[in-house]
Amino acid sequence: MTPLITANQLEEIINSGENVLLCDCRFDLVNPKAGRQAYEESHMLGAIYVDLDQDLSGSKTGSNGRHPLPSPEAWAQTKTRLGMHANTLVVAYDKQGSVYASRLWWMLKATGHANVRVLDGGLDAWNGPMGSVPRKPSPAPQPLAPIPYFGLVLVDEVVGNISSKKNLLIDARSNDRFHGENETLDPIGGHIPGEINHFFKDNLSATTFKTPEQLYKEFLELLGSTKASDVIHSCGSGVTACHNLLAMETAGLKGSRLYAGSWSEWCSNPGRPIEL
Repeated sequence: MTPLITANQLEEIINSGENVLLCDCRFDLVNPKAGRQAYEESHMLGAIYVDLDQDLSGSKTGSNGRHPLPSPEAWAQTKTRLGMHANTLVVAYDKQGSVYASRLWWMLKATGHANVRVLDGGLDAWNGPMGSVPRKPSPAPQPLAPIPYFGLVLVDEVVGNISSKKNLLIDARSNDRFHGENETLDPIGGHIPGEINHFFKDNLSATTFKTPEQLYKEFLELLGSTKASDVIHSCGSGVTACHNLLAMETAGLKGSRLYAGSWSEWCSNPGRPIEL
């Protein structure tokens, strides 16, 4: 099953009566309240709001990044509260090129929820009914069991990879931030030694993803002889990295992994090396 779904496909599924949970994931890193405010003004009819800071991130310690993953136990509780039980098709969308929707997609997929898709083109592609009354989530009938994140890479493996060069690290940030320029979100600029750069916006044609064939061609040029399973994705805080991971999955290049702590975790320790 492709991780993407078109607006027409989604409308057909909704009209068929299938159980669909629409998740509005709009967010703004500079103004964290903007996404919820936009949701409260207008959203896809029946959608719930899923907040990057409140729902898709755990507690920050000052050394684990700007958007650390919640523990498997906390994430299971959130999934239960939001009604994301196994037989529900979850469709995530946003209005930022599917960046935040990709984070929800990865977190669900990595903890055993296969029936999750991202609305290609997000809210801009939707011509169906809209609403302005926020929907309160309907909790799952039974508490969901905690499941460890599959495909998650921790910082120690990234440290070891600098010398072993076993995996190829791909950074999803813009080219200037990758090179330590115009850094406004993290206290230090630069990237992890040995990383290469693939800006997440290069996966898009306007607001929708490029075709699987085009994505396959472009990632193959980037990877060379490296297998998809030997790729680790990072970014600033483990969000846009999910966009590159989703793009590779769309292209049929499966098995790459996520370093969720990413640059914001890496640069919090002055003992870790930095490349510009």
